Amino acid sequence: MRPDAYPASPLQALIAAVPQQGQVRWIGVRPERLGDMLILDAVEARREAGLTGDHSRPGPRNARQVTLIQWEHLAVISALLGRDAQHAIKPEDLRRNIAVSGINLFSLKGRRFRIGQAILETTGWCQPCAKLEQRLGLGTFQAVRGHGGITARVINSGIIRLNDTLEVEPLEHFE
Repeated sequence: MRPDAYPASPLQALIAAVPQQGQVRWIGVRPERLGDMLILDAVEARREAGLTGDHSRPGPRNARQVTLIQWEHLAVISALLGRDAQHAIKPEDLRRNIAVSGINLFSLKGRRFRIGQAILETTGWCQPCAKLEQRLGLGTFQAVRGHGGITARVINSGIIRLNDTLEVEPLEHFE
């Protein structure tokens, strides 16, 4: 790390350090806007285009090329909806592309990260939409708030597979 890249305060140092690594637990794409999710073992992430087979609008200005959700939050959302294990919320119910365990996705704010061979950049929070409430029942919108995951764009193309590691890129690669 360059000397001028060091965080200016102890809080900034805590925010900059992300020692956890995530693991890809689920991958899915939406071939059509309102169509069913297609569950995959691997997917190609393409620079400025998103995931192969996903209906996401291509282009460098699309901040929602890829959506990610934290695996652990699926249990939280299920609990908030009063669902038992048999009726638990699954990643495809929330229509996210990648579910990752073992890392707090909010720690990726303003950062680039590597999943498998691809490098992505966080672009924002993935908020719930009214369609979730219609599809999954009363209370879904509120249960997903704060647990909906993040949006990202593809910076470097590559293959992402189940069980691949998610690692945060060092800050000097982002400046």
